[in-house]
Amino acid sequence: MNVFAWLVHLFTASGLLAGFMGLLAAIEGDYRMAMFWMLATLVIDGIDGTFARMARVKEVLPQVDGKMIDYVIDFFTYAILPAYLFFVAVDMPEWARYAGAFAMLLSAAIYYGLDGMVSEDGKHFVGFPVLWNMVVYVFIFVAPALPWPVTLGIVAALSVLHFVPILVPYPSRGGRWWAVTLGVVVLFIGTAVANVWYYPEVTAWGYWGCLASIAYLTLLTVLDTFSAGSQVQVNGIKRAGK
Repeated sequence: MNVFAWLVHLFTASGLLAGFMGLLAAIEGDYRMAMFWMLATLVIDGIDGTFARMARVKEVLPQVDGKMIDYVIDFFTYAILPAYLFFVAVDMPEWARYAGAFAMLLSAAIYYGLDGMVSEDGKHFVGFPVLWNMVVYVFIFVAPALPWPVTLGIVAALSVLHFVPILVPYPSRGGRWWAVTLGVVVLFIGTAVANVWYYPEVTAWGYWGCLASIAYLTLLTVLDTFSAGSQVQVNGIKRAGK
């Protein structure tokens, strides 16, 4: 079981290797391959927690902080790598690319320092989670024709939403309409693979599949935020939430 626990930690850490490969691809200008590697990091991060619970890593290896390993990897793959890809691949004035990349990095860094990023019941992120990888994916592979002021405005709005007490579904932890939510996440990832595969073409079904997934998760966020009946403690401030 000790070996299994170590293998789980190594599997988690492999997300950093995939992220590094994505960075190399982005430096070489191969944005398609960079995004494939970024999607691989998303899949690793999505399933490693299940393996960790199966291996009881907290009990077997209490001296190894798997959560800290996860945070280190996530900050690179969900913030630094997407910010770099945004800077080199999104068509906008240079000052706007700096502004967007800096907004992603600064807001993500502060967000990771907050207490209570996850609600007390564990089923929601409190505030927009650090998902800049998926935001940049939409900008490059789904809606590349967005006017750059709109793109920059979306980045600014999401940066602020890191610190607004909305309840964003944490798909692997249950919650409202859990089965449907998991299906929507699979749809999103599936259409992402297709959109990246067909890049630079944007297929109609890939486009609408992506937008439908985002619309559903946004709706769920609104419903959970406004129907919350308890309070979540975040940095000493009572926020609406479950």
